[in-house]
Amino acid sequence: MTGLTESVAVGVEEEFHVVDLETRHLVPRAGQLLGRLPEERFTQELQRSVVEANSRPYVRLEDLGHDLTALRRLVVEAADGLGLGIVAAGAVPLVDPAALKISPDARYEQMLEDYQLLTREQLICGAQVHVEVADRDLAVEVAHRVARWLPPLLALSTSSPYWLGVDSGYASSRTLVWQRWPTTGPVRRFASAAEYDRMVAGLIESGVISDPGMIYFDVRPSAHVPTVELRMCDACPRVEDVVLLAGIFRAVVLRELHAIESGGPFEEVPLELVRAATWRSARSGLEGVLIDPAEGVPLPAAQVVRRMLAGLRPQLEAQGDWDLVSTLAEDALGRGSSSARQRAIIERGGTLTEVVDSLVAETRPDGELALFGGGDADTVTSLLKGYEAVQDEAVIEGIVREPYQPVFQVLERLGPVELRERETRRDRHMSRAGMTFDLDGESAGRSRKIPLDLVPRLIAGDDWAKIRLGMPQRVRALEAFLHDVYGRREVIRDRVIPAWVVDESPGYRPEGRRVPAGTIRCSVAGLDVARDGAGRWVVLEDNLRVPSGIAYAVANRRVLTHAIPELDRSAVLDPEGTTAMLREALAAASGVSAPRLGVLTPGAADPAYYEHRTLAEEMGAVLAEVGDLTVRDGEVRVAGERVDVLYRRGDEDDLLTAPVGPGILDAVERGTLVLANAPGNGVADSKGLYRYVPRLIDYYLGERPLLSNVTTYLCRDPEDREQVLDRLSELVVKPVDGYGGHGVIIGRDATARELDDVRAEILDAPERWVAQETVELSTHPTFDGERMRPHMVDLRGFVFTGERAVVPQAALSRVAPVGSMIVNSSQGGGTKDTWLMKETV
Repeated sequence: MTGLTESVAVGVEEEFHVVDLETRHLVPRAGQLLGRLPEERFTQELQRSVVEANSRPYVRLEDLGHDLTALRRLVVEAADGLGLGIVAAGAVPLVDPAALKISPDARYEQMLEDYQLLTREQLICGAQVHVEVADRDLAVEVAHRVARWLPPLLALSTSSPYWLGVDSGYASSRTLVWQRWPTTGPVRRFASAAEYDRMVAGLIESGVISDPGMIYFDVRPSAHVPTVELRMCDACPRVEDVVLLAGIFRAVVLRELHAIESGGPFEEVPLELVRAATWRSARSGLEGVLIDPAEGVPLPAAQVVRRMLAGLRPQLEAQGDWDLVSTLAEDALGRGSSSARQRAIIERGGTLTEVVDSLVAETRPDGELALFGGGDADTVTSLLKGYEAVQDEAVIEGIVREPYQPVFQVLERLGPVELRERETRRDRHMSRAGMTFDLDGESAGRSRKIPLDLVPRLIAGDDWAKIRLGMPQRVRALEAFLHDVYGRREVIRDRVIPAWVVDESPGYRPEGRRVPAGTIRCSVAGLDVARDGAGRWVVLEDNLRVPSGIAYAVANRRVLTHAIPELDRSAVLDPEGTTAMLREALAAASGVSAPRLGVLTPGAADPAYYEHRTLAEEMGAVLAEVGDLTVRDGEVRVAGERVDVLYRRGDEDDLLTAPVGPGILDAVERGTLVLANAPGNGVADSKGLYRYVPRLIDYYLGERPLLSNVTTYLCRDPEDREQVLDRLSELVVKPVDGYGGHGVIIGRDATARELDDVRAEILDAPERWVAQETVELSTHPTFDGERMRPHMVDLRGFVFTGERAVVPQAALSRVAPVGSMIVNSSQGGGTKDTWLMKETV
């Protein structure tokens, strides 16, 4: 079920008219344009005078706006080279139907034969919005339930007052043309997707339509992707209006999904009234009265739109859309409909030629479209020449997204030669600080500076707000789980999880029972989250043992500020103060007024020794190795001084099996020492438990998860194991006790030999393996010495638990080597300075 707290993606298909810039008439030259455009983003339509652009799905409306703007830029630039203009509108005033032809396609040719006039006069363009609904039964139900709320969206989009050179008297003549097809209008209620599909099959069998693609209902469950699709709106000259439609439609869908889930009553509205309201919107646009969806009475259009948005505010706020959608709606109401703007040209003595010119100008992704990155100077920099990435955080179709434009303007001014000099400056600064992270297997004395890229990574303020709320929720649930499984084990008795998840976990330690009941077991957590192509943030792993990266996250800002001081960081949160927050959390765990802190390190040979030393220095803690510890009179001491909190940065087994280990455990049990993090925490960040974390959030907190999990399969389960073995080449396979990227097999990148080997290991010891659906990690531009290349990235955020769980203003972006999905530093990955942007007010 899709709930209000989940991130739901939305995408758009935009249809564009192709006009001759000399005659301003529609021309059948879409094929020439398509030859210049990426085929995965642009397709042909019924008429050869129409080109369709397909956005990618996005969670954030801003990302959708950037993508739509980039697509418009591509098609407009292609048209400019051919003397053509691009128009996003329901219809174009100047048309010679005899000069137009349908696209060369057997399906379209059959449609012409069957439908004659309807096909020849299909000289219209729409904007279709897809909202993600994975369950097809739900999609069918929602398609009917949303019908009453959609006519105001048509009014917002109306852009086709002229039909074949004559004022139609309607704001949307396209609607009149469109509704002549036999399968348009609102869809009735169906009991299930199976019943709906039988209806479609019956229409095909009747011969009225030839295939499911000819189902043209105002809203339909998509036949090829897991979405519901809005199809009733005119194409819109302005990108802002398309984004507005997408935001409102998503909110309407989410409200109905929530109503279905809660089991509330559904007020059936006669489809005749929905059809009447649709006609009213096509007739009036935003300049007359509309039928209010809630009360079924005529009201001024602006009042109807504002009342509808007010009713949708909970859904809009849940998706982070309220501010943008309400602003775009007021702008649209202030401008009036495109139809009214076109008529105003004629009313002041203009011509239809001028109307077409105005539509061409308004469709262009520049000028007033700066909101979604279409306004300023050329941002296709030389550093990005040849840059190709499908789901990049900074670049869409070769265009730098608006938030990144100031950054790339600075980088472009510096250029490759100066950037290489700045890398030298960076390296000198890191060497002076001793900022290293050695790879496993490297010989002693060959310290390696952790690769730090010069291009900062921006995390939008609203994205960071969601992450900042979601991470402590998981940690609170896992903290409760740790207390439970090392205590009464109620989570197992209540059958929330099977006993083997705990008892067979490589991270379970009997010593964990010796931690006093009131002790904070997880003072420091590191959660790895990733942004998929839709902009949805998902948790990849929970790290509750010894997560690293805190000092690197803070130091990266210092290094980049030194290397490129020209970058404007005024809108970025400051990571300084992170170590003070860590000290506060560790001190709170001790329960004494002025605790003495220690940082326990494996020693200078540890890859992350720089972090251990830095944190100890900045927290005023003593840095010690196991050999430096003694236990006397039940107290743990370093150099004769008592230590109240020992922040452990090495493997717990190395500590517990050392000669001092039994004394350490006695001190922990007596409460004279807090060991952070506590022994046995590994049971909570086991790959086997990960799948159950959403259940734990519900069980211990009574809350919905704020961050999503990746679909995970446990090879110990026979049904899961069978699916994993069948789909090894599609999944990511991980050892249950793995960390740092060790042992991970990415099916699509693995050799046949590697897949055979992991298959044998799974069959031999299935309890040691899990598999996950492959998350298409987002990419980010990374400087390679000459230009930018896309590298996959994830984000490690931190949660400190003292008197309460807090999230510092520091996070670590981890960067995979080129062509790899493994971001871990221990596997050769690098880092970026992470700019957590301030939330806009």
